[in-house]
Amino acid sequence: MVAPTIIPRAEHPISRRDIDPDALKVLYRLKEGGFIAYLVGGGVRDLLLGRQPKDFDVGTSAHPYQVKRLFRNCWIIGRRFRLAHVKFGQKIIEVATFRRHVPPSNGTDPGAADAAAGGRDTFGGRDLLIHRDNTFGTPEEDAFRRDFTVNALFYDIATFSIIDYVGGLRDLHDRVIRAIGDPEERFLEDPVRMLRAVAFAERLDFRLDPPVEDAIRLLRGEIARSAPARLMEEYYKVLRTGSSARVFRALARVGLLGPVAPALQEAAHSPALIASLERLDAHRRLFAATPDAFTNPVLLGTLLVPLGFTVENGHPSRHPAKEAWLGMLPVARRDLERLYQLLGLQRRLRDPNLSPRAARALLSRSAFADALAWLEIHGSDPAAVARWRSLIEDLRSHEALPAPPAFIPVRRRRRRSRRPAVKP
Repeated sequence: MVAPTIIPRAEHPISRRDIDPDALKVLYRLKEGGFIAYLVGGGVRDLLLGRQPKDFDVGTSAHPYQVKRLFRNCWIIGRRFRLAHVKFGQKIIEVATFRRHVPPSNGTDPGAADAAAGGRDTFGGRDLLIHRDNTFGTPEEDAFRRDFTVNALFYDIATFSIIDYVGGLRDLHDRVIRAIGDPEERFLEDPVRMLRAVAFAERLDFRLDPPVEDAIRLLRGEIARSAPARLMEEYYKVLRTGSSARVFRALARVGLLGPVAPALQEAAHSPALIASLERLDAHRRLFAATPDAFTNPVLLGTLLVPLGFTVENGHPSRHPAKEAWLGMLPVARRDLERLYQLLGLQRRLRDPNLSPRAARALLSRSAFADALAWLEIHGSDPAAVARWRSLIEDLRSHEALPAPPAFIPVRRRRRRSRRPAVKP
């Protein structure tokens, strides 16, 4: 058992005023229910750095269905990693039971041995890729199964103290991303951790611990073993950080883009892609939190348009972007279709001679909000953006804005087949 470093309230800067009120409700109700309840992960890290956390996640000794019994507004999600989501309107407070690290022979899918025999890279002859992660444990065990030391700090709602089992406070002070345990083993367990290490270092202006960087360069091909949908979600997270240009340059430098999306690896230092990402980052930094304008289609276009996606060649039915540009990353057809629509509206949005009737018709288009966001981020036409903002404000002050058209499917009656007449 490792004795943790405990920093009392008087010696750290975290105040309950800085914690989301709904996260505090969850923490206090778990505590009152007799369970251990900590604020965990990136929320603690960011508060200690004086940054506004994106999420406030909770770790607890309560099992998922014990959490559900405490909160009527709770849903259990996940198979590989079962979580409780406590919902407050559109906001979700994620609650995870403390877990422990399970050796590969006990915690991985039975098919892992077959995969290793089929030629996958292994660690000491074992395939370490984690397939399930629902073995509950203590707070100490939970800290040691996390990815990086700066993400394994706990804030205890019972004592208002910081608990550090892994040296995260030291690494936070030294501004270094260090793996918990052997970085090669941790990256083989979950190759997405390599992408996250680079993203954390660039977003926080930290440096990678040399063994971490060496392990990434050695194992970069393993990133292709990750679930494609999860990788795509990580890319979207990077694009929402305000540091995407730095992150994509760093990912290309260590070779993490190539196994997943070769075209991105080749274009990562091209002026067109970097300029597109820098425009996105500049817009993100205007807001304290991620703006609603950062939808998947807008983010997707930020990557694809510099690579050649246009209205002429990019229609999903004729030129699937996932094959041409994003390699193994899955692109939702609805996002690709919306990207096609918002690009198609750009010429009309820029037209200063558009009639009032045509302008009102554009406002009713379902893709209008995304199209205007694209114009504002990438259009380099502030006069056109100001013109549309003025029109929207004018309509709001004088009359209701036209609602987007709703698609209402028409239910058709099934025609009854006539039975042949019975001959007398």
